[in-house]
Amino acid sequence: MAKEPKLSLIPLGGLGEIGKNMMAVRLGENILIIDCGLMFPEEEMLGIDIVIPDITYLLDNRESVLGIVLTHGHEDHIGALPYVLRHLNVPVYGTKLTLGLLQGKLKEQNVLGEALLHTVKPRDIVQIGPFKVEFIRVSHSIPDAIAVALHTPMGVVFHTGDFKFDLTPVDGQVTDFHRLAQLGEKGVLVLLSDSTNAEKPGYTMSERVVGNTFDENFRQATERIIITTFASNVHRLQQAIQTAEKHGRKVAVVGRSMVNVITVANELGYMDIPDGLLIDLDEANKMPRNKIVILTTGSQGEPMSALTRMAFSDHRQVDIMPGDTIIISATPIPGNEKLVARIIDQLFKQGARVIYETASEIHVSGHPNQEELKLMLNLVRPKFFVPVHGEYRMLIKHAELAKDVGIQPENIFVAENGQVLEFSRRSGRMTGRVTAGRVLVDGLGVGDVGSIVLKDRKLLSQDGILIVVLTIDHATGEVVAGPDIVSRGFVYVRESEQLLEEAKARVKSALEKCSEKGVSEWSSIKSQVRDALSKFLYEKTRRRPMVLPIIMEI
Repeated sequence: MAKEPKLSLIPLGGLGEIGKNMMAVRLGENILIIDCGLMFPEEEMLGIDIVIPDITYLLDNRESVLGIVLTHGHEDHIGALPYVLRHLNVPVYGTKLTLGLLQGKLKEQNVLGEALLHTVKPRDIVQIGPFKVEFIRVSHSIPDAIAVALHTPMGVVFHTGDFKFDLTPVDGQVTDFHRLAQLGEKGVLVLLSDSTNAEKPGYTMSERVVGNTFDENFRQATERIIITTFASNVHRLQQAIQTAEKHGRKVAVVGRSMVNVITVANELGYMDIPDGLLIDLDEANKMPRNKIVILTTGSQGEPMSALTRMAFSDHRQVDIMPGDTIIISATPIPGNEKLVARIIDQLFKQGARVIYETASEIHVSGHPNQEELKLMLNLVRPKFFVPVHGEYRMLIKHAELAKDVGIQPENIFVAENGQVLEFSRRSGRMTGRVTAGRVLVDGLGVGDVGSIVLKDRKLLSQDGILIVVLTIDHATGEVVAGPDIVSRGFVYVRESEQLLEEAKARVKSALEKCSEKGVSEWSSIKSQVRDALSKFLYEKTRRRPMVLPIIMEI
C-alpha cells in the first residue's frame, strides 16, 4: 500500500498579529497558499510604508508552489501579491471582485502583464494539483468573500477566511449555511477560523443597521454631509449612495483608493449607482450645501488622507464649515486610536457635527463575535482546530471557545507564524519551524530596511545627530582643518555655541592623545573621537545623539 503523503499547515503571516494573512498548506511535495496580505506599519517602524510576509520558505520550495487562493479583496489578504508575484509567478484564484481589485494593484506595480488570474465563484470546485479546492460563500464587509475547503486524501481542511453570519446582508448574498453543515456532516479534519473578534461576546450586528443609522443622520443634517469609511467597504458605500439618493443629495467621491474601489465595483456590477448621482467635487462646490454628500478616505486618521487634510484646512477643494455633518463610519484599527481622536477633536473645533463609533451605531464589524464563532465550530464540527487571523490573546480566546463547544483540548493548536502543524487522519502535532517574519517595504526598497536601520532612525528621531569633520595631513598626521561640528535635531546651534566650542576642545584633546600613543589607524581615531564626544555630551545634556566623525586626508 502506498504511503500517504504528509499534510502540513504552515502559517507565514496573520497569527499573533492583525494583517499580512498568509497560510501555506503542504501535501507531500505540493504547496497551496491561502491569501497573501500586507500589514500597515506599527508606530516604531519609522518611515516604513507597508509590511509584507517573509516568503523565504516558499522561494526555497518554489518548484512545489502550485498557486495562491484568495478569500476576499481586502488589503490584509491581497496587498502583498504585487511583491510576491515578482518572485513567485504562480496562478492566482479568486472571485470576480477580488481579482478586479487585485488587477488595479498589479497594474500600478507593473506586474499585471505576467500574472495568471483565474476567476472562481461560490460552489465552484477546482483541481489544483492533488488539492480539490471548493469555494463557499460567506458574508463579510466586502462582497464576494469566500471560505475555502481543501479536499485532501487525509480529509478536509476548511479555512473560513474573514466572515460574519449576517442574516440580512446588503447584497442579499447570505452565507452558504447549507454547504457548511454538509461538510460538517461528512467530517472536517482541520478548521482554520477568523479570530479577530474572539474577545467580543454576542453576535456582530448586521450591516443593514448602519443603513438605518445613515438614514436617521441624513434626516437630521441641515448642511453638507461628509462620510468616511474603509475604501473597500463596498456595502457601506452602497448604503451611503442609496441614502443620498433617497434624500435628494448628489455624491462626490474624494480619495484615490475609494475612487478605485467604486469604479471597479460598479464596472463589475457589485454596486448599483443611479445615473447622474455621482458628480465631480468642483460641481459639488457650486451646489447648495444641503444637496451634497462627500464620500472620503481617512477613517483611520492617516496623516496624508483627505479627511485629515480637510480637518486641518489643508485640502485644496474642501473646507470644513460650521453645520457640516461628518460621519466616521469605521472603528480605529488598534494603534490608530490617537490619530482618529485628534481628527475628531479638530473637526469639532471647525464647528462640524461629528458622529463616530463610540457615540452611535455608525459602524459594524465584518468579523464574527463569540456566538458566531461557536456556530461556525458547531456547523463544521472539525476534529482539529487552529485559530487564525488575530493577535495572540485573540487566538487564545478562540481556543477557549472551541473547548466550550466540545473540541478536545489536545486537538486545538494555537500556533505562531512559521510553526509547522502536521496532520494525519487521526493525529495532529506541532513539528518544526520554518523562516517566517516581516519584510519591510520603504518606497521602492523591499526588505532593505532592517532592524539596524530602524534602530538608527529611532536614535536620530530621539536625540538627533552630531557630525564632526576633520582634515588630517597624510604625511605628518597633523590636523590641518577643523574640527567643525554640524548638528541636526540635537541642539539649536545659535544658543549652544559654548557647548559646541567645548565639544571641539574635547575632540582636539582626543586627537592629541591618539598622536601621543602613535595611533594612526583611521577607524581607531574615529572611535576615540566618538567615545570622547558621546561621553562629554551625555554629561552635559543627558542626551545621546548619533556622533558621526568624518576624517579627510590631504
